[in-house]
Amino acid sequence: MDTSQNATDGSGGNGVLVPQANDTAGATTVDDPKQNLNEVINSIQKTLGLIHQLYLTVSSFNDASQLPLLQRLNALVIELDNMAKLSEKCNIQVPMEVFNLIDDGKNPDEFTRDVINSCIAKNQITKGKTDTFKSLRKHLLEELEQTFPDEVESYREIRAASAAETKRLAQAQSILQNGDVKVKPEP
Repeated sequence: MDTSQNATDGSGGNGVLVPQANDTAGATTVDDPKQNLNEVINSIQKTLGLIHQLYLTVSSFNDASQLPLLQRLNALVIELDNMAKLSEKCNIQVPMEVFNLIDDGKNPDEFTRDVINSCIAKNQITKGKTDTFKSLRKHLLEELEQTFPDEVESYREIRAASAAETKRLAQAQSILQNGDVKVKPEP
């Protein structure tokens, strides 16, 4: 039997099935990033399993294991091709610092920890600035109230009316005609 004939009917000439399911999955394009990532992860796990099977076959190689070796090599090549096609649908950006940490033999979780600690520090700085501005505003209003009590009272009335109007508009925009509340979709 010719192997090229078997490849056209869905099975490889050496007992390896040609993954036709992947061709149909390619026809129905899925744009869900999580689904695309899960497909790549599954392909990686399948590739690791094939590499392990290949290792076992090579480590106990004899003349009788030549056909299973070729089958596993072909399956590995097909799965690597499938993984490359699936990975084109994924748009994952990994910072170079992560690769540098891996090259240095360190845990990439250190990068995540450092980024989180940096964000916490920046957040604390920003919170300190906002607290300082709130304190300054309060102090200025107290000083202005002692000097210009009528103007400060009129300012507070304007601020209260403006805040109430803003709140009313925000509520009106989030309520549908049937009385339900709009929920913002997650990006």
